[in-house]
Amino acid sequence: MGAREAPTLITSVQRAFRLMEAVGAHEGGAPAKQLARETGLALATTYHLLRTLAHDGYVHKLEDGSYVLGEMLGSLHTASRTQTLLSRVRPMLSSLRDDLSAAAYLTFYEDGEIRVAEIVDAPRAPRADLWVGFEDAGHATALGKCVLRELDDEGRREYLSRHRLSDLTPRTITDRTELLRRLDTTPGAPAVTDLEEYALGTVCAAVPVFRGETLGALGVSLRRDRSSALKDASARLLAAANRVTRGLSLTI
Repeated sequence: MGAREAPTLITSVQRAFRLMEAVGAHEGGAPAKQLARETGLALATTYHLLRTLAHDGYVHKLEDGSYVLGEMLGSLHTASRTQTLLSRVRPMLSSLRDDLSAAAYLTFYEDGEIRVAEIVDAPRAPRADLWVGFEDAGHATALGKCVLRELDDEGRREYLSRHRLSDLTPRTITDRTELLRRLDTTPGAPAVTDLEEYALGTVCAAVPVFRGETLGALGVSLRRDRSSALKDASARLLAAANRVTRGLSLTI
């Protein structure tokens, strides 16, 4: 049965792509009947495909009944662009990992959340145990605190109003006033550190990077017994951050 179904499934995909191409050719939209004529599809098939594509956000039905391309295609384009940028800077993260024998991390501050975009590790440079998502641990990670340090007062207040300062380890800063005081007392420090505040046995350092106007952070994690290497790691992070920012800022 699988062998007989495969051509039908492939044909349906081809029809859907052909239909989206036809929709995209009409900036002001086109009705289903016109799209059926232009694609050579049966009207019933056209309606069925348009309903499916509209449900998933690939096309949008206007009030007059015509169809235009939907927001999902824009999201796919953005995701593709992001993947292209990440592939451009991934070798830089790999080089940082190898130089320091430490897992390297890249995060961005998007839609009010600190999100991991890339982690480059290896058997000799294992990643930290990410037992709590970075979105809920911005106050405890070097990467998160690096972002918070770069935000203005209003941006920090807005972020902290939406995130509880959870007690992740005995070293986690859970007092908002104390967290802000520490961020403000090291504005010119080369790197922000996390000394077992996120996970016991792990220390981290991070510095800011930018993807256009989007703020992010580049960081590394080390075992606690290698804490003395954080100073050297901070210096190398700064150099790597400049290269990563340039790589992320080049036009695709």
